[in-house]
Amino acid sequence: MEGKFLVVLVTAPKEKGEEMARRILEKGLAACVNICDIKSFYWWKGKIEENGEDLLIIKTTENVYKRLEEFIREIHPYEMPEIIALEIDRGLDKYLKWVEEETKLASE
Repeated sequence: MEGKFLVVLVTAPKEKGEEMARRILEKGLAACVNICDIKSFYWWKGKIEENGEDLLIIKTTENVYKRLEEFIREIHPYEMPEIIALEIDRGLDKYLKWVEEETKLASE
């Protein structure tokens, strides 16, 4: 296996999470996207906000990350979307190979 593997976390409005996940997969920018229902509390423009959101948990490779980030920024409705990439230190080799294969075309 070549390169590094990433889990990318992205929050999105509830009505956009599934659409974003499908579009990311259709572009070949991820092998898998999980969506969790969350409640977020955060500072925004001087006050504490509270919203129900979807958390997208995206499995991809470092080779694809830049394109993935650009695409998310294009389709995301937030002014400043949360996009956080975490490097995968360990994982089932067979699973990571699958992630690599599914994102191969987007990394070329």
